[in-house]
Amino acid sequence: MPENPFPYSDTNKRYLTQSYYLKKRFGQKVMKISLNCGFTCPNIDGSKGYGGCTFCLSGSGGFGGERGRPVTEQFYEVKERMNRKWSEGRYIPYFQANTNTYAPAWRLRELYEEALGLPNVVGLAISTRPDCVDDETLDLLEELSGQTYLTVELGLQTIHDKTAERLNRCHSSDDFFKCTERLHGRGINVCAHIINGLPGEDHSMMLQTVRALAGLPIHQVKIHLLHILRGTKLAEDYFHGEFILPTLEEYVETVCAQLEILPPEVIIGRITGDGGRDVLEAPLWSLKKFTVMNEIDKKLARENRWQGKLYGNGQRT
Repeated sequence: MPENPFPYSDTNKRYLTQSYYLKKRFGQKVMKISLNCGFTCPNIDGSKGYGGCTFCLSGSGGFGGERGRPVTEQFYEVKERMNRKWSEGRYIPYFQANTNTYAPAWRLRELYEEALGLPNVVGLAISTRPDCVDDETLDLLEELSGQTYLTVELGLQTIHDKTAERLNRCHSSDDFFKCTERLHGRGINVCAHIINGLPGEDHSMMLQTVRALAGLPIHQVKIHLLHILRGTKLAEDYFHGEFILPTLEEYVETVCAQLEILPPEVIIGRITGDGGRDVLEAPLWSLKKFTVMNEIDKKLARENRWQGKLYGNGQRT
């Protein structure tokens, strides 16, 4: 295997992992504590649509704390589970489930400040939609960004609006572009979420989504694999033969090609995803998460590829 040419790594990784970045920034292990504060979404409650995204079973963030319990109680509950694996470290409360800016700014302030006041907390991560950050919320986020390490995670999923319509996203790629620029203009870190394997999208279309991100002021990208979850509208479409999923080999190649396109300084928050064993219908190979990650590592090393290799000077199709 060729020597690792990627500068932002102290392991075999040829991309900038979130764990590497946070350890370098804070000097020790940093764990994200996933929270569920009972938010909904505008494509669930009828503001823009009903039913939510077709791939979503009950709102994003199925691995967080128990919905309805106070932030502090959820924090300690999840922290205890995390500490079984890592005995010590610092923490970033992650407002994950559904749309976590979809409430009045005064209510958001209460929740965010409660989380920031917990022991050994060094930042906040707030997951939301690009059409759900109004001016008052933007002011609040700017204030918090001046106090702590804040990342606002925007669900883009795809740059292709026809795909987004099929998924019942109820927002456009232009909404994402505008929100990203507004957040960046206030000095707020942006994380973009994308999904590989969406209905009707081929390898080239997935690369187009990442090329669009490569030209934006993005702090972090999370690359997800489409999961077919029992009980979703997407599961109905899948079993009616309306689309097919990528194989493991196809997915690995797409991720490697996407990494080559992204700037080397962009944090890669994830390169696959988690689907609950009790509800996952397909692809079953995704249950072996570490196998997927290892196959990506091996392919990058075997073919001497790394994050940013083609950034700004080439295209892999």
